[in-house]
Amino acid sequence: MSDLTVNPLATSDLAPRELLRRRYASHFKPFYQDNLMAIFIGLVALVVFIFGIYKLEMTFARLWGGLGELGKMVVLMLPPNPESWAMTKVYLYAVLETLAIALLGTLSAALAAFPLGFLAARNTTINRLVQFMARRSFDTLRGVDILIWALIWINVVGLGPFAGVLALFMADLGIFSKLFSEAIETADHKPVEGVLSTGGSKLTSVRFGILPQLMPVLLSQVLYAFESNTRSASIIGIVGAGGIGLILSEQIRTMEFQQMSFVILLILITVAIIDFLCSKLRFAIIGVRAR
Repeated sequence: MSDLTVNPLATSDLAPRELLRRRYASHFKPFYQDNLMAIFIGLVALVVFIFGIYKLEMTFARLWGGLGELGKMVVLMLPPNPESWAMTKVYLYAVLETLAIALLGTLSAALAAFPLGFLAARNTTINRLVQFMARRSFDTLRGVDILIWALIWINVVGLGPFAGVLALFMADLGIFSKLFSEAIETADHKPVEGVLSTGGSKLTSVRFGILPQLMPVLLSQVLYAFESNTRSASIIGIVGAGGIGLILSEQIRTMEFQQMSFVILLILITVAIIDFLCSKLRFAIIGVRAR
């Protein structure tokens, strides 16, 4: 009876342990044997973190002193004051210009990325070289920040909202193309097989087998990008790409703090309204009731 109560994995019984070790050798390996790359990356990240703290002069004293200056600036910004009704109309027009930049940049990038997504997807592109080149091209577009694109297009077409639209277009083109291609690759292949089995062409299988699955996902991604681009359009205006950001940069430069706080408040209200409306639309598209 006592033999039945003995734990087979007790330290006194080595045979079962050795049997388990041989049968499941991969589970008994030390952690570092299969995770050398993860350990190496972690060490590199630790070195970079320590280097950043030491060389970038990140000290608590500087932070504390900066908080004091920030408090003085906040006091100077209160209360928000547009100065006059004429300036309020200028600010509202700049907000509408910012929304137009975000909308045009987002929609143009989405329309251009839609066919490019099929070129970069493995299940819709026969030529692997085309798929590889498309993927690498999208990586290149995504690797350049939107502010860099804004500075490039300002030198090409000059100051103004047109440069902002082109900057958003180039930045979003790489992002949309990658997202769309990944959505196409993860689509269920059974509807495509069903269309092909009835004698449909490859184009017909894409139209009736893939697109119905993709459209809610793609539209949701475009709406989210429009939310983000509303904020980005305000930022790129600071470097001269039009919109409310251009006015904000001038007020910061001339230290008109009360007008600056009014513009910031206007941007926050606009972004909040856009986020609310886009979330309602996004949940309606995917068939979930928004809360």
